[in-house]
Amino acid sequence: MEILTFISDNLHVIGARALEHISIVFVAVSIAIATAVPIGIAITQSKTAADAVLYLASIMITVPSIALFGLMIPLLSPLGHGIGYVPAVIAVILYSQLPIIRNTYTAIANVDPALREAATGMGMSTGQRLRQVEIPLAVPVIMAGVRTAVVMNIGVTAIAAYIGAGGLGTFISRGISQSDPRQLITGALAVSLLAIAADLLLALVQWLLTSKGIKGGASR
Repeated sequence: MEILTFISDNLHVIGARALEHISIVFVAVSIAIATAVPIGIAITQSKTAADAVLYLASIMITVPSIALFGLMIPLLSPLGHGIGYVPAVIAVILYSQLPIIRNTYTAIANVDPALREAATGMGMSTGQRLRQVEIPLAVPVIMAGVRTAVVMNIGVTAIAAYIGAGGLGTFISRGISQSDPRQLITGALAVSLLAIAADLLLALVQWLLTSKGIKGGASR
């Protein structure tokens, strides 16, 4: 009952922290999509480049989030952004690279060669084939990578509260420091519900962006 009362009394604060949390993840993943998708497409031209890029992205994702946030402090302090929103966004961008690059690379590389040949036979250039054939076919797999990145980084962003970035992690950090289970459970519950809601919303977006031909093939 104490937890429900705490949540009820602090709904406006929870809402404000949730918006901060969403802002960090939305901006960071949007930038990550703009960078990772072109990288994923580009490395399909070279197996060596693909192996190198995916290896570097894999190394990045193994760095503990609290350590990465800590590294941001001396790197960005000379620019006046050692703590707060900016380092949180940069960290989430870095963590988002692997799932989006990997899924983009896998999706484009696995397009049926017969479809490529048919597109070329119709007189399409490489760019036209990419835009009109390969990317539309790859969208469901790319979106699956985006969903993974978003859900994962909703959890990572909770740690950003320790560098003053705000978000729902503020309840968790204060709950730990003040030995207050109400704040701790409220923060954990809010982060979990946000992750579930984001995944369901992106699943809908993925379905809407999937071409009718793929939907029809999947339903048969």
